Amino acid sequence: MGYGNEPNDEFIEYVLSALNIFQEGGKDTRDKQSINWVQHFFDAMPGGFFIYRANEEEEIIYANRELLRIFGCDTMEEFRQHTGNSFKGIVHPEDLDEVEKSIWEQIVENQYDLDYVEYRIIQKNGEVRWIDDYGHFVRNKNVGDFFYVFVGDATEKKRRQMEALHYINKERGQYLELIEGLSSHYESLLYVDLEDDSIRAYRLSSRMKKLFHTELEVHNYSWYVGAYVDAWVHPEDRDIVSKITNPEYIQNKLSQVKSFHTIFRVVEKEKIKYLYLRIVDSRKENENKISRFVMGYRDMDGEIRQERERQEMLEDALKQANSAVLAKDVFLANMSHDLLTPMNAIVGFTTLAKKHMDDSERLAYDLDKIRISSGQLLRLLNDVLEIANIEARKMQVKEEECNLFDIVRDVQRQLLPLAAAKNIMLSVDMDDFKHNIIFSDKTKLSHILLRLTNNAIRYTDIGGRIIVIIREMRKISESQSAFQFIVEDNGIGISESLQKNIFEPFQRGKNTTLSGISGTGLGLTIVKSLVEKLGGSIQVESTVGVGSRFTVSLNLNIQDVPSSSYSPGYREPSFDKEKKRRLLVVEDTEINLEIEVELLQDAGFLVDTAVNGSIAVEKIKNSRPGEYDLVIMDIQMPVMNGYDATRKIRQLEDPELANIPIIALSANTFEEDRRKSRESGMNAHVPKPIDITRLVEVIMGFLE
Repeated sequence: MGYGNEPNDEFIEYVLSALNIFQEGGKDTRDKQSINWVQHFFDAMPGGFFIYRANEEEEIIYANRELLRIFGCDTMEEFRQHTGNSFKGIVHPEDLDEVEKSIWEQIVENQYDLDYVEYRIIQKNGEVRWIDDYGHFVRNKNVGDFFYVFVGDATEKKRRQMEALHYINKERGQYLELIEGLSSHYESLLYVDLEDDSIRAYRLSSRMKKLFHTELEVHNYSWYVGAYVDAWVHPEDRDIVSKITNPEYIQNKLSQVKSFHTIFRVVEKEKIKYLYLRIVDSRKENENKISRFVMGYRDMDGEIRQERERQEMLEDALKQANSAVLAKDVFLANMSHDLLTPMNAIVGFTTLAKKHMDDSERLAYDLDKIRISSGQLLRLLNDVLEIANIEARKMQVKEEECNLFDIVRDVQRQLLPLAAAKNIMLSVDMDDFKHNIIFSDKTKLSHILLRLTNNAIRYTDIGGRIIVIIREMRKISESQSAFQFIVEDNGIGISESLQKNIFEPFQRGKNTTLSGISGTGLGLTIVKSLVEKLGGSIQVESTVGVGSRFTVSLNLNIQDVPSSSYSPGYREPSFDKEKKRRLLVVEDTEINLEIEVELLQDAGFLVDTAVNGSIAVEKIKNSRPGEYDLVIMDIQMPVMNGYDATRKIRQLEDPELANIPIIALSANTFEEDRRKSRESGMNAHVPKPIDITRLVEVIMGFLE
């Protein structure tokens, strides 16, 4: 939180001091990564974020880089000068009173102390822009009350809304081009001379011929106005047509413009049609008195109906746009709440940790809570990124040969410790199918079963049971069968009302605050997206207090070979700590390198290091075969990245050196990143932050 954002008040001093505990000699190295991640979390956020005191001055105590960019400021000092270092200086002066009134009204009414406001800001260069503001009011007896605020630039959204509304509300007269005279496409043409109260027909429609029997027939204009209105005009439009065709009205209008028009309805054979009437001044150039004009009628029914359809389409588009905006607003509001819950815990326990520096037992407790809350933040961020990746259609399906026994065994192995911690019996039923060799995306299929089973564990009480069932329902063809993957529990169940929206973002069976059940509310959304990527469907059956049953249906290609027997079991990873394995860890970030080295040394490994890919290549090239057992490779590094370094190693002349196992350890966790790792020659891809148990497990998979 650098770049000029110095800790100028007690609260920030608390936060920064606590975040630096480990840099000053903390005991638990594992938590250094969590603290470092939290320290950089705010600046890495895609939207603006700031904190200000909830007092009269409304002093700003923190602002991230994106907020500075929104205001056109390069440094925190510029931002403070521009805003007066107060929330009052952020909001446009004309909007301030209404915004602050709305915020406090929402805080009073909202049980979660959340608010949303929309207002203008003035950038450093003077440009006015709109922003969306999602705030959360926090009461803290130690440092005083304050607001967390997430903001996003809403200028473009506001512009689109205004343009759509403006277009829809245009006057009908703007649908047509103004014409100077009347041409042949008018179905009726009539000439009027007010001097002698005459009207003469030059062209007649079939309708008009019922009033004028022949062309050039002359009638009194006063008679025509009343007769036409009574005979044809729709009752609701008679007043306007009578007004438009009134001589005094016409003379007044033509004294201002050369022509004018109106659109009205007529009733013909019990059908309603639209007509267009234009009145054009036809006086001579030297004539001042307005007494002669031409009236032209044409059928507008088709055009009006098309325009109506077009208008309805625009209105539907606007509704959809507003619906999308609303969905985004709801998503952001929910996300801000879910982000702030663990964030509050991090800030609170950070403050407490500062006070408990001399009490090692209480300090350890505070730091453990910070670690847990940091993990919750990380899971939420990973889930949001995964959903974004799916919606951006970056996720590709890779069909490969898979063994269903292996997939289920891996899921069981990963989740048995979690189930055991709650004394939950986790069993597998794989008796009802003939083909264990299938062709699908192994990663996605495993991910689906992992998330569904993990979800069942979280929502099942202590001493409960969960069963994972795999069924081959029927053979569709020689090469394809219909499968069901079922996860069934006797947990708390899901209400009927929630079941309708259970796969929507941020839907949970219980409120996490009230129930103590942690989760992002995005897991089932991700599962549904993955299932649909594989061409399948997912259903839920549940009864409150009885349990839930999730069923995934997939049509999978099969290999027609007999299934082997399956005995579910779990084995903790084990290896001989007496036999020291030597690893080369390649990492350019100093704090990450420190954490990785210490964790791996604690796990029983000898560790050598390199700070970029180029150094790593030289160390492997100049080493003896067997000197290094394995390489742990970061991806994004200066001089030479991990992909290029791996390719260089794979090209070494000595086959033992060229084939050394290489594991990617990276914060790049999308499927595209894993694909690039495989293509460069890496043997595995493990995500950051480090889960040392998982990392050791992967390492020993290559060394045993």
